[in-house]
Amino acid sequence: MIDYLIKNAFIYDGAGNEPFVGDIGIVGEWIAFIKRGRHTHMKAKREIDAEGLAASPGFIDVHCHSEFAILAHPEAESKIAQGVTTEINGNCGFSLSPIYKEAVGHKEKEFTKYNIKERWSSLGQYCKVLSEKRPAVNCGTLTGHGNIRGSVMGYDDRKPTSDTMEEMAALLSMEANDGSLGLSTGLIYSPGVFSDNNEIIDLINESHINNLIYATHMRSEGECLLESIGDTIEIAEKTGISIHISHLKTAGKGNWHKIDDVISLLQKAGDKGIRVTCDRYPYIASQTSLDAVLPAWVYEGGDAEEVRRLKNADTGMKIRGELSELKGEGDYWNSVMISSVKSTKNRFMEGMRISEIAGDRGLSPVDFVIDLLIEENLAVETIFFSMNEDNLRKILSLKGCMIGSDSSVRGFRGMDGKPHPRAFGSFPRFIGKYAIREGLMPLKEAIFKSTMLPALTFGIKNRGVLRDGNFADIVLFDVERIIDRAEYADPFRAPEGIEYVFVNGLPAMERGKLAGSRSGRVV
Repeated sequence: MIDYLIKNAFIYDGAGNEPFVGDIGIVGEWIAFIKRGRHTHMKAKREIDAEGLAASPGFIDVHCHSEFAILAHPEAESKIAQGVTTEINGNCGFSLSPIYKEAVGHKEKEFTKYNIKERWSSLGQYCKVLSEKRPAVNCGTLTGHGNIRGSVMGYDDRKPTSDTMEEMAALLSMEANDGSLGLSTGLIYSPGVFSDNNEIIDLINESHINNLIYATHMRSEGECLLESIGDTIEIAEKTGISIHISHLKTAGKGNWHKIDDVISLLQKAGDKGIRVTCDRYPYIASQTSLDAVLPAWVYEGGDAEEVRRLKNADTGMKIRGELSELKGEGDYWNSVMISSVKSTKNRFMEGMRISEIAGDRGLSPVDFVIDLLIEENLAVETIFFSMNEDNLRKILSLKGCMIGSDSSVRGFRGMDGKPHPRAFGSFPRFIGKYAIREGLMPLKEAIFKSTMLPALTFGIKNRGVLRDGNFADIVLFDVERIIDRAEYADPFRAPEGIEYVFVNGLPAMERGKLAGSRSGRVV
């Protein structure tokens, strides 16, 4: 007798093949069989009649930031509700490990934010902690260059010596041996902003991770976008590693026209044999920390030094001048919305535009930004409305583009702020809005981009395809109803149309309701 029999489903296998009506049998964690037609009479402990529902592999979110959040919210409600069964964390140069030396103090704010009692230094140690928490989703991770650099060199603006490079390479090799999927960089954030291309190339070559993947939040996604793509391609040329561009975009109206050149660069790289992919969330606004708008030199030495520079009369004046020159005092700030702050007294700002709040206070936007960062000790998240819908469609249509929510796991209740709706709606929006309703691509292709393509790209075995002997990560959804409901003003809203989600053979969602099972594992 099998454990579950899913009958009469319209099966999309994830590999891009034509769908068919059939049955899926589950035994333990595994798919026992997939049969075409409506003739399965095998006895099961439980049968699910999936008449009228599509069945696909569980969605793989390739760009997540749940490394600490998953320990506080192992139910992973925001992801399960979307049909996500596997997350890839450690993006943008930030990861759960390694954490040594100066990085210990730097990362303490993450432990405090999520009230995490456990501590670790390496990926192997973290995996033990995560397994004990029994997460609802499967979790894989990249290793953040920021963690490596911070653990060896701290947060200073300097180049690595041969000794520090050797130490960084040894850490990355250790992480790879512990199961890291590859290397990520965040080249607009400290300390990645202090590195150059040669450092990344040397780190990859000396750590011998060339068979894995390099994912990058590039140095520029706007004014120097094309040059940044060129840098990324150079890394592939000089290391042989596969490259993956995180949240590919053309940020800023003055850069929207670059989209065709972006596509051309990626196609030419592919024609030369470079393995290049990307991810994108299906929205035209981004989210990151407010201090990301500051000049790079302000970050040197870590958060405490950054705040000191903001407060200091001389350096503070210099920062205000450079920021005014970079961003101006006008339209740019109309497109920046406060998403979350740390203090209770400023919570009223969440959901408001910076220009609006600054005007109410009689301040210039730049002065308000500096004052707020000081007041909140840098803990300000912001949403930037800077992208173009037509360009989004072109990026989503790229052969190597996958979906990454660029978000951590969240619950639907008892959480503060107004996080980006991508945290709650990325996959139903991509499939429901862009593939099904707008016809941007066939549904079988959209599912391939959400399942098998990520598994192949990041080396995740036995997932991403509905196949005998693979893990039973399965989503059942109503093709007519699947859609996102989260909005910028009201983000904590679950999508519609997803009826069942299985993770390693157990239902995490049943009849459209979260079931509470936590059967994820480390991948």
